[in-house]
Amino acid sequence: MLPLIEAINKEVLKSELTPEKFLRPTNKSNNEIYVVTSHNSPNVMLEIGRLREKAFRSWGGGTGNEIDVDAYDYSEKPYYQLIVWDPEENEIVGGYRFLFGKDVALNEKGEPEFVMSHLFQYSKQFINEYLPYTIELGRAFIQPAYQTSQKGTKSIFALDNLWDGLGALIHLAKEARYFIGKVTMYNSYPDVARELIYEYMFRFFPDREKLILPRNPVAIGNNIKTLATKLFTEKDKEANYKILQKTLRKENVNVPPLFNAYIGLTNTLRMFGSAIDPDFSSVYETGIMLTMSDIVETKRKRYIEPYIEYLKNVFSHETFSKIATHEPRPRRIYNFFQFE
Repeated sequence: MLPLIEAINKEVLKSELTPEKFLRPTNKSNNEIYVVTSHNSPNVMLEIGRLREKAFRSWGGGTGNEIDVDAYDYSEKPYYQLIVWDPEENEIVGGYRFLFGKDVALNEKGEPEFVMSHLFQYSKQFINEYLPYTIELGRAFIQPAYQTSQKGTKSIFALDNLWDGLGALIHLAKEARYFIGKVTMYNSYPDVARELIYEYMFRFFPDREKLILPRNPVAIGNNIKTLATKLFTEKDKEANYKILQKTLRKENVNVPPLFNAYIGLTNTLRMFGSAIDPDFSSVYETGIMLTMSDIVETKRKRYIEPYIEYLKNVFSHETFSKIATHEPRPRRIYNFFQFE
């Protein structure tokens, strides 16, 4: 692997995080959330790429390059970068990148050119009925310094801070209805545990319409299917999930944090199967989709409602009414939330 690029100067990063890119404060840890692109914040993009590669290497993935950036980050209509910024340390905590389905380019076959397209193929039903209302999420990361207790509560709530950003996205992108994306499992994770998680998701979060399918699906062994039949004997998915967690703990592993987060976010999650990504250290990538309106009430109160209250406090009643009715937004509300 190539050595990582040098960290970007903190003052340079601060200079690019201007007010119009500010999305919201986090609910915990006094951090800030911004949305940028490579076009309007080139140095922030470099630092995102450096930290992504550093984080993914620490988990057994990564591109092997000196920085994790690609054509999706730098295209004419690039992916947006949602980042959590620690204003006390003047550094990036973590981030996601995302793109609206209404903005994605189509190839000569009429297929969307999302990041996940090289591993997954889309049905006509998905393209016609779902694509215009989706947001693809990807490249979720927390930088290594915030993955341990080194940063105290800022480490504890790092992933939670990212979800604050998604809560704002859900509220402001009124026409969007679905999140799609890939969830990564690294080669260091035991095969039996990985396959058991996959089998649980196939059973309780199936994609019955076959909206999206992996091009080269990862198979689940018959022994795992037999084991799952013996284990998952309860009537509901929640009780069977507790059985899954207990079984994995006996093997000294836990459900990976992002899998756990998505499983707990909605009861209508769809799992599209998994594939191996040869361009990313051959990690396992699982395709999923969640319906925003089906997010469980506890998560809605945690990530979305505080943002609505924040908007009420920041803007006048008249301005808030315009946001709610899709009238022109204030400059501070980033223009990608305006659907045409």
